[in-house]
Amino acid sequence: MLSRTPVTESQTAKPPAQKPLHWPEMARFAAGDMGYCLYWKTFEMFLLIFYTDVFGIPALTAGTMLVVTRVLDAAIDPFLGIVADRTDTRFGKFRPYVLASAIPLAVLGVLTFTTPDLSPSGKVLWAYATYMATMLAYTLGNIPYGAMLGVITHDVRKRSTLSAMKLVGANVGGIVVALCTLDLVAYFGAGDKAKGWQWTMVAYGVVLIALLVTTFAGVTERVRPSPTQKTSAKQDVADLFRNGPWMLLFVIGFIVMLTIAIRGGTTAYLFKYYMHREDLTQWALALTTIPLTIGAALTPLFLRFFTKKQLFTICMVVVGVLCITVYFIPPENVAAMLIISVAISFALGPKSPLTWAMYADSADFSEWKNGRRATALIFSAATFGVKFGGAVAQWVVGLLLTLTGYVPNQLQSAEALNGILLLTSIIPGVCALLSAIVIQVYRLDAGKLDIIQKDLQDRRIARGEA
Repeated sequence: MLSRTPVTESQTAKPPAQKPLHWPEMARFAAGDMGYCLYWKTFEMFLLIFYTDVFGIPALTAGTMLVVTRVLDAAIDPFLGIVADRTDTRFGKFRPYVLASAIPLAVLGVLTFTTPDLSPSGKVLWAYATYMATMLAYTLGNIPYGAMLGVITHDVRKRSTLSAMKLVGANVGGIVVALCTLDLVAYFGAGDKAKGWQWTMVAYGVVLIALLVTTFAGVTERVRPSPTQKTSAKQDVADLFRNGPWMLLFVIGFIVMLTIAIRGGTTAYLFKYYMHREDLTQWALALTTIPLTIGAALTPLFLRFFTKKQLFTICMVVVGVLCITVYFIPPENVAAMLIISVAISFALGPKSPLTWAMYADSADFSEWKNGRRATALIFSAATFGVKFGGAVAQWVVGLLLTLTGYVPNQLQSAEALNGILLLTSIIPGVCALLSAIVIQVYRLDAGKLDIIQKDLQDRRIARGEA
């Protein structure tokens, strides 16, 4: 049973009311995730095949490099969350990080897709150094950006809408990457893929900077910890591991990321080698990203009929069953493959708005239970799980490709083709079904959230902060 933390703060003068949250500000917030996903989705969809087929790094070596750098980067996330929670500027706690990271991230992304003429070991070192630096710059901005979801509004329902808008922005970025990347590579490269990738990232970097500046300039942080709050980093971490809803969401986030990243990371291989339709790769990626966006946008509507837990369960069961169905589609049946992929993506659409909104709810739960708020730590530690899941997924892809005898830019053996098919069907399908089972333990329902929000509002009134 949840217990209340008594209100002990004395009454103080009531501050001026904050301006309400409207759609234009939500759109400016969503612009940030669109910018970040121009890079993230490029890494997710194309980085492994860029390393193996353009830069010339073996699949297992590239997969291992991705998992090592992601794990090291993810380990930094909670520390940055602790620092961000203790940042205090006239622009807020989190917005300054979004602005500060924009140019370094853009430049480092270009270097990651730059292919200097090096020895095999030199190429591996270059890949490690540039990708690790890029991920650090990404973390510097994206962790505080994600935490902003928990401080833009007190309203739980508006927070779900804001989370959906954020994911729409992310998926629009994903659509751009899916539809435009290979065409831009061909245009800028004029037959030289290495040059094409480099200049494509230059173009994405310019857009990324503009979008992050839009978010920095156009969003207000409204939710702040009590001025009397006294915490330490050790205390914040201890609170995190006493936060049952967060712990469960962390596990679910890891499992779901396996579903998404394993399937997403092998789509290009599926169409190039299994279906022999490399020309359809960008359209296949777009046709999966567009319904993902629609599903995310419809999440607030779905929540009128289902709880967050119910909707998540339905979506992941559908994803699991459809992914497993892909294994039985013959390579010549392109239409069936595309239709199933569209359905999978639509079902995945509400997943991210739901989980990130639930993370924000878990921040309220922690403040209610412990009398302290550490929003950035909660979101950054959650992002650790997502990044770690993505890293493990890319390592699994590289490992299975190697074990089944994958050879870049060649006709593949039956074993290699079966490995590619497993990576886009059975393996992510099982992960999706597992996440649907684990979510059943989640207990932070609407009734408990109403109690929590009422108590937190009473405390803010008692302190003169609302």
